Amino acid sequence: MASAAALLVHRHIQLTSDLLTPLGRPLGTPPHEGVRIMTEKLVEVSCTRFADLLAAKRSVPGGGGAAAYAGALAVALCSMVGEFTTGKKRYACYERDVRRMLADAERIRIRLVELVDEDAAAFYPLSEAYSIPKEDPTRAEVLERATKNACEGPVEMMEQICRAIELLEEMGEKGSRMLLSDVGCGALLARAALEAASLNVFVNTKSLSDRAYAEDLERRVDEMLEEWCPRAETIEKKVMDHMRGRD
Repeated sequence: MASAAALLVHRHIQLTSDLLTPLGRPLGTPPHEGVRIMTEKLVEVSCTRFADLLAAKRSVPGGGGAAAYAGALAVALCSMVGEFTTGKKRYACYERDVRRMLADAERIRIRLVELVDEDAAAFYPLSEAYSIPKEDPTRAEVLERATKNACEGPVEMMEQICRAIELLEEMGEKGSRMLLSDVGCGALLARAALEAASLNVFVNTKSLSDRAYAEDLERRVDEMLEEWCPRAETIEKKVMDHMRGRD
């Protein structure tokens, strides 16, 4: 059976091939001026290198990758609190719950880190589509497909980040009180990541011709924002009140 990683790579290759074939240019040739294809996986570079790449005059990584990475950091803080909680007598009654949260948090973190690169990969077909001459009859169809594909990553980021916020809520109740500030930091990062990812959906849905698809996607995004931003803010407030002696 093919590994998940191999299937993911195949999916990207197939998707890129489907989107770029109408351009009449072989895969692997340079994209239009101003866009440089990454030759290294973003998830394998150092924090310093990632920040340097983000600051550079290049299209990727951009806001989408930054949102995914911020979400990964948020749920990583949840994991850290859990790791310091397990095995402590004071929290023995929550041991099973905390271990479950740790397993869930790891899955979310891994997926969000993967989405850093997937978001970058989705940008290239979109960039290629915009470079098609306006008089080319294939332009509208290729651009529409590439734009829809570019929406998928940020939407999944949001879904994963919502799950992270839910874990942070529970960890705030059951995790070590000594690390409550880290739960609050995680909630702050998660809320920022959630809103940042939403912007990367809206910037694409506004240009879609399929308005029914765009409006359905925007509705889903709005629902996540309306439910999960306030929940993250509630975590932040509880932590701040505790830190300031107001609870």
